[in-house]
Amino acid sequence: MRLGGYGIDYRGDPEAYAQAHVAFGYNAAYMPNISLENRDEIAAIVTAMADADVIIAEAGAWKNLIAHDEGQRKANLDYAVHQLALADELGARACVAFHGTVGHAGDPWQLSDNYDYGPHPDNQSEAGFQRAVDTARYIIDAVKPKRTKFSLEMVPWLVTDTAENYLKLLKAIDRPQFGAHIDAANMVISPRLYFNTGRMIREAFELLGPWVVSCHAKDIVMQGGPGTISFHLDEVPPGEGNLDYGAYVAEIGKLGRDIPLMLEHFGVPEYKRGLAYIKTIAGA
Repeated sequence: MRLGGYGIDYRGDPEAYAQAHVAFGYNAAYMPNISLENRDEIAAIVTAMADADVIIAEAGAWKNLIAHDEGQRKANLDYAVHQLALADELGARACVAFHGTVGHAGDPWQLSDNYDYGPHPDNQSEAGFQRAVDTARYIIDAVKPKRTKFSLEMVPWLVTDTAENYLKLLKAIDRPQFGAHIDAANMVISPRLYFNTGRMIREAFELLGPWVVSCHAKDIVMQGGPGTISFHLDEVPPGEGNLDYGAYVAEIGKLGRDIPLMLEHFGVPEYKRGLAYIKTIAGA
């Protein structure tokens, strides 16, 4: 297992970027967002990371790949193609996207003002599933990556909400360049799962293990009570919620591959606490 996360900015110096990860306690990094045209910089980043024994774990293509506006959708797809191509040049393990949402301003459902990947009933329909298949195939076929797997983020209101649905999607996409990404916190979509996260994690890895290329690290807490009939879930740093990190780390280890587990969504102090907690669990 490799551990990495955000909290370190790339400022154009590959060696400084690599050494900053070592100093932080990481041995995996998110891909810096540079241009595919910068061939010398790409080569320098590859060398610096290899010398520091820091892998480039994950690239991000965080755009709405099924945006309602045709021009925006095309621009976002072009961006995802660039990110996957750059990731492949850098030897990243995965390029992850969240697929997106058909929700848009003026839509009668108005379930969310998040028009990147917010909830919408059509996201999990049969048509939504096929859009995810077509989108992944389009990006993969445009790049034909040799080293990096394209992958989709687990999101509770998209077609990647459960390990079972993810496996169905993986088989439908039918591309060896598509890999599975696991975010255990994002799989907690009910109180029943919240109180049984160890079993949930073990079952997810049993289904997706051969295809797993990267994982995200955060934790989750549930709130509810009088006046709040629906439960509410909040992200917290690893070790400060209910997620069974013993099971998470063990299942990653069983894969027998250098799988990255990457912290996200917090600030530097939280990353440091979360990293220390995961290392304690892994050491135990």
